[in-house]
Amino acid sequence: MAIFDLFSKRQKRLRGEIPDIYTYHIPHVLRVQIVHIIRDAVGRDIYNDNYAEQVYEFLHNAICREYGVFRLGNGSDYQEQLLNYFLQTQKTEEAIDIIELSFKYIDKVIREDYWRYSQYTNPTLEPDAAINELNERFKENGIGYSFESGEIIRVDSTYIHNEITKPTISLLWNLKFKGANEEYLKAHEHYRHGRNKECLTECLKAFESTMKVICHEKSWAYNQTDTARKLIQICFQNGLVPTFTQNQFTSLQNLIESGIPTIRNKLGGHGQGQVPQKVDDEITRYGLNLTGTNILFLIEQSELI
Repeated sequence: MAIFDLFSKRQKRLRGEIPDIYTYHIPHVLRVQIVHIIRDAVGRDIYNDNYAEQVYEFLHNAICREYGVFRLGNGSDYQEQLLNYFLQTQKTEEAIDIIELSFKYIDKVIREDYWRYSQYTNPTLEPDAAINELNERFKENGIGYSFESGEIIRVDSTYIHNEITKPTISLLWNLKFKGANEEYLKAHEHYRHGRNKECLTECLKAFESTMKVICHEKSWAYNQTDTARKLIQICFQNGLVPTFTQNQFTSLQNLIESGIPTIRNKLGGHGQGQVPQKVDDEITRYGLNLTGTNILFLIEQSELI
């Protein structure tokens, strides 16, 4: 279903009431909108095959198993129990759990055999349309999350998300970079949960994995145990950056060498000593964005995709 630009929305924009700073609590209005999207994407059983009910049964039971409970709450069927719990839970992360698992199922399972599935449930939203509407509803409500490549990731800046995060995930989605993609998405997952040290650790892993793939595909000699600094040297020595622009990228090499590895090593990668080290959100966000920028640059320069 299309998103309608209602009179009330236009008036809010004119009054400057559209949020320009993201928040991370899932309000009730957005939860209701998401329920509509899930229902439209899953559809309703037309015959007696219970295809749609099996979707809700799977989602309900998966969440129950992870939370260590037998049922999520009141309801005459799995759909009611799951969606009512989603609407009522006061824990934002639980609400996001249900959003992520539901849309992961829509994206991966329903999409896989959509033509056959749709014959039995008549969904009114195809998987891509459902995901697009979810992300538009997040933005419309000023909520700093986005569903990308099967994961809910945290968004702090629309510009950075559109110019760095999404293009990086898109490039890493190629099977060649599967390991780096998993590590980059893990970094975002850690960041969303406030696990900043773990986020920086996964950033470095993703950065190193990307360079190892490039070295492997280009048949450049390297070792699996090579650190980021060594891998950076190999990439530059083999002309990843064109020779005639090498001098112009000297500062870039210094930035890459002193960027992610240093941040991770100083703040996330070694023993804390007597006083536990606190990695604040600002430096973590910088590390995450710097990782994406560097990965994006190196892959584009490698011309592997």
